[in-house]
Amino acid sequence: MLYTAMRSVVAPVSRAIWRPRVEGRHHVPKHGGVVIASNHLSFIDSVVIPIVAPRPVVFLAKAEYFTGAGLKGAATRTWFNTIGSIPVNRGDSRAAQAALDAALSVVKAGDAFGIYPEGTRSRDGRLYRGHTGVGWLALTAGVPVIPVALIGTDQIQPVGAKRPRLHRITVRFGEPLRFDPARMPANAARARRLATDEIMDAIACLSGQERAPGYNESSQRV
Repeated sequence: MLYTAMRSVVAPVSRAIWRPRVEGRHHVPKHGGVVIASNHLSFIDSVVIPIVAPRPVVFLAKAEYFTGAGLKGAATRTWFNTIGSIPVNRGDSRAAQAALDAALSVVKAGDAFGIYPEGTRSRDGRLYRGHTGVGWLALTAGVPVIPVALIGTDQIQPVGAKRPRLHRITVRFGEPLRFDPARMPANAARARRLATDEIMDAIACLSGQERAPGYNESSQRV
């Protein structure tokens, strides 16, 4: 109910301000578990996707977003609670696996889960190598993956900016990607890597970003 109320108020206002171009929205299935895998340019990304997607999308969010002080902290906490985000601690392999287990429970329940395979925001606009958590999730859950490209969100709220700015943005939803474990390599790590690389290739085609050769060094491996 909170999500529906938020969409009815926030979505029209946001569309009026930023006038997002939304392409391929029909690729997102209306029912059933699905993974929404996107590039990541700005804090505002986790606001944009739920606003333009045709169904609620659950994201993991840093635990700090739920404990901030003051007006900004309260607003941030309210937003992430409203869209059903799951707070996670960051830093070690146990936290990463706990995050993936939480994501698995979301898609197994038939809901949409949003993930940024790069792990954190790109500070130079390039698309970094994806961590294999998204591949593990797709193969383990057996659900389709919708690649997503966000374009221009880094101009609305660049890394370090305190307030959003006015800028036109584009959101592109790609065709569903499906991964049959029976047709993947028997080696589990290799299968996760291949699935992840295919997802990142699809995101790159949608976004047109320059590819970085390695991982984003400040990201958490999930």
